[in-house]
Amino acid sequence: MVGGGTALLVLADGRFPAGGHAHSGGVEAAVKAGRVKDAVSLEEFCRGRLHTAGLTSAALSSAAAAGHDPLALDEAADARTPSPALRRTARRLGRQLMRAARATWPGPELDALAAARPKGAHQPVVLGLAARSAGLGPLDVAHAAAYESVSAPATAAVRLLSLDPFDATAVLARLATETDEVARQAEAASRGAVEDLPAASAPLLDITAEQHATWPVRLFAS
Repeated sequence: MVGGGTALLVLADGRFPAGGHAHSGGVEAAVKAGRVKDAVSLEEFCRGRLHTAGLTSAALSSAAAAGHDPLALDEAADARTPSPALRRTARRLGRQLMRAARATWPGPELDALAAARPKGAHQPVVLGLAARSAGLGPLDVAHAAAYESVSAPATAAVRLLSLDPFDATAVLARLATETDEVARQAEAASRGAVEDLPAASAPLLDITAEQHATWPVRLFAS
């Protein structure tokens, strides 16, 4: 069995076959609307996503890794995702991540959730259970989820804007301290009751996700 540090690197690696490469984290719609056009505006977009959707996702993942009931967490994720388009995306990503996680770190908890949610559980819940099956702790997966919330749009922006990859990576580096703080906040929240988990909202992400879902031509699935 690989060590915890290596398992975390595998889980957080963008090459892990969990389907995330096909999703932009909302930045495709933001680029089309002109709200993201360069590294500066990308950083602001990522910062906003980190402290809203990122915090919520990290807390759900951390709670799953801590041993909270995954079905209750899946219902909590539904309640915290008002956009039908984003709910569909979260379950699609959860289904893909479940396939990868069960092949990589098979375990009874993953099997049970897959049986209970054959159409897919929310991705953050699956991420937390995958981390738990890999021997990782709640803070580990909170870091992975928080980082994912900013790395996905930063990576997508390279393709959407022909942005210099060095500039996109610099955005992630400048957000590192805040990303770590969000992970710590999420892990602390996961020690409480499921109903008390963060529910930070990003209404513009919800609205643009619904618009994006209707586009006949798009580079990313979401």
